[in-house]
Amino acid sequence: MLLVHAKGGPPLGHVLSRTAAKAEVHLLALSALPPAVAGSARRLCASVVTPADAHRRDLVSLTVERAGAVGADAVLTFSEYAVVAVAEACRALGLAGAGGASALARDKRLMRRTWRRHGLPQPEFRSVDSEADLRSAVCSLPGPLLLKAAWSAGSTAHQIIRSPHEVPAAWARSRDVMAESAQLGYAELHVAEAEAHYVVERIVTGTASDWFDEPGWGDYVSVEGVVTDGVFRPVCLSGRMPTVEPFTERASITPAPLARDVQDRIVDLARRAVDALGLRDCGTHTEIKLGADGEMWLIETAARFGGAMTVPQIEEVFGLDLVGMLVDHLLGRPVAWPEQALTPERARGAAGSLVVLAVDGRGRAWPDRRVWDFRAVSADVPLSRGSRLSVVAESSLPDGSAVPVYDPAAGANTMAALCLLSAADARTVLRDFETVVDALPRVLPVARPQEVSA
Repeated sequence: MLLVHAKGGPPLGHVLSRTAAKAEVHLLALSALPPAVAGSARRLCASVVTPADAHRRDLVSLTVERAGAVGADAVLTFSEYAVVAVAEACRALGLAGAGGASALARDKRLMRRTWRRHGLPQPEFRSVDSEADLRSAVCSLPGPLLLKAAWSAGSTAHQIIRSPHEVPAAWARSRDVMAESAQLGYAELHVAEAEAHYVVERIVTGTASDWFDEPGWGDYVSVEGVVTDGVFRPVCLSGRMPTVEPFTERASITPAPLARDVQDRIVDLARRAVDALGLRDCGTHTEIKLGADGEMWLIETAARFGGAMTVPQIEEVFGLDLVGMLVDHLLGRPVAWPEQALTPERARGAAGSLVVLAVDGRGRAWPDRRVWDFRAVSADVPLSRGSRLSVVAESSLPDGSAVPVYDPAAGANTMAALCLLSAADARTVLRDFETVVDALPRVLPVARPQEVSA
């Protein structure tokens, strides 16, 4: 197995251990290995190659070349930014992969056009490639509107536009954020000029209270699944906490506590969305907005598993090693996928991941700068009986680092840490996360000037 590593996706440590249990792993690292897993990566992998000139090379050719050198029987990536290149490399090598339609699950312009041709519900939108395009769209679509970079991930470069006079500033800021993200390694690795492509869409009104039996849930869910030989196989649903303005994700919780008939309707829409894109062999992650009176809108589908801790959450709650199962499938081995999306009744407790941002439960910025210190959090934040909170080291700043000021346009780029919480049920995870969010600006140490500067 040639594993192509880049920024984003599930934690590399989790991916490597599950892949190495199934195959001899050769790692092509397009991003520096996280310090927390660099040692284990060299123990688990038959080879680790980090090309110094990767940013100047054609990624498809580089992947094909490396796959040939190691005799790879399969090539896989879990990074949003490498999905298209790896899919193209698999096609060139004659190996199973996402297929020629992979760009439809990456470029939001192509994705939305495809869904529109299939008559699927989604917000009204326009493709935008210039400030003039954006101004024209703002004048033709009913507001408020959301500007998105077509190839972004992690809610980066999102801008809410309420009137035409906001267009110049929004356009300039989104372009700046995409440039900043590229410097951090969070940018498309295959498509030239990807940072210049955008969509603007009408903001639809979500209503979580029509779908969940208790308050506190966000108004959208994700359907986690896989496509094998062109057949979509749903695995489960994950719920969310409300986003932070504009639409930055704060937490994902598995399973989503929804009634069976409600879950079936959501899964049916996800199936139609994935089928329309024509994917072949890959993980999938489909986000769906929930409205009043049962209305739903597609947000996006990815040709890879959900990022952050989505995959580890599913393994803990449902006992499914999705990474290992996908590796087996790509290598031609039989895999027993769930016959239908798993329901909360099948879950062994619940698990969730929390992105630490410098905003309180209402989305307001903290009054002062704080220092990230997980020991203080674990010692001073009261959780429910039986709940367990841990930090994902490779996705977090080291203890003692100043928590970044939250930037709405930068989204997840301003996160300080990623935490995983396990509890008896989804409701308990949600309540414990609310407790953690409220406590963070109180229990974390105040930052000193030298820490902020660093």
